[in-house]
Amino acid sequence: MSHLVGVLLNGIAQLEYDRTRTLPDYQAAYLDKMDQKMDTGIVVDGESVANPDMDQRARFVAANLVHAIKTNDEEKAAAMCSYLADRLPDLKQVKIDDRGQEVIIDMVFDEEYVKQVAVPVPKLH
Repeated sequence: MSHLVGVLLNGIAQLEYDRTRTLPDYQAAYLDKMDQKMDTGIVVDGESVANPDMDQRARFVAANLVHAIKTNDEEKAAAMCSYLADRLPDLKQVKIDDRGQEVIIDMVFDEEYVKQVAVPVPKLH
């Protein structure tokens, strides 16, 4: 299991989730509440799903993650990222590409996330 899960938008890291840190009880309870709400049904890719499986839940949460990132809802983005990292222990990255006609969300299980390092830009004289 990877310790870090990275969420990238158009190749740029937006969020990192560290699985070595213990999830506080209230956050774990929030994730359980998310599951309970999804038990009543969700809409995935425009289709109503009465009893969503884990893949459908993950796609639903990932779509909500994209919306949270795009609307700068940091709390919701953190919750959605936590859900994916907690419920999908083999998840390494969520790659989001919104440069085309549609948003593409790729959940990556076979490529480790590597922390991005800011490179200082030299001053031009």
